[in-house]
Amino acid sequence: MINALKKTLLVGVGAAVVTKEKAEAALAEFVQSGKINAADARAMARRLARDGRREFDAVRTDVETRVKQLASSSEAATRARIAALEARIAELEGRKPRAPRTKRSAKSA
Repeated sequence: MINALKKTLLVGVGAAVVTKEKAEAALAEFVQSGKINAADARAMARRLARDGRREFDAVRTDVETRVKQLASSSEAATRARIAALEARIAELEGRKPRAPRTKRSAKSA
């Protein structure tokens, strides 16, 4: 799962680089054809870069939040499955199941 996330983020970064290059080429073309002057092109490039960084930061924050939520819910589900399996093993072995471990006792174990 982590590798998939890394690949997805790298694809996004790659797309950003390609987009930046295309934007710079388009702005250079506009300057050459006289549609805008060089100062306006530089201002547009700075604005595009600033907006791109903001968007990237917003997406990164959203992805981090979702990954943390997913990991947290996955951890809780895993703990519940382990407890159920331990109870089932104890039942099959004909002994009393152990009390579920708390987070504190699980860390010290």
